[in-house]
Amino acid sequence: MTPAITLLKKHKIPYELLQYDHDSRAASYGAEAAEKLSLDANDVFKTLVVRDESATLAVAIVPVNARLSEKKIAKALKVKKVSMADAEQVIASTGYVLGGVSPLGQKKRLRTVIHESATNKNCIYVSAGKRGLEVAIAPNALAKLLGATFADIHA
Repeated sequence: MTPAITLLKKHKIPYELLQYDHDSRAASYGAEAAEKLSLDANDVFKTLVVRDESATLAVAIVPVNARLSEKKIAKALKVKKVSMADAEQVIASTGYVLGGVSPLGQKKRLRTVIHESATNKNCIYVSAGKRGLEVAIAPNALAKLLGATFADIHA
């Protein structure tokens, strides 16, 4: 049981857990999840951690087949500029390993922005906090639980 699943159970949020055999040689964890679970890559979202000019961290959730726009996420966060957080910051802040970072159950709750394409879907898939484990969840339930906003944040 991961902290992500514990959080969903605690708040009685409906979800479905999906598991696959993770290949440590996979070039992209999100693309691997979509492929191995036979899901549309537009429905599988990756969790990215960014930092602004004052070193404040935030989370961006975008489809695995999209690139995050640092300009757009900065605008959504109302800061001048952001860059990708380094691995040590991500692990320390979220409590998850890279490739298994879930937006749910992180050690420190960070401001979160979800790509607006999620609003057109009944369910999206995000990491459940472990490589090889995804959770299907309604985007609005995810946003409400995280206090997240929706915005156009991919390039």
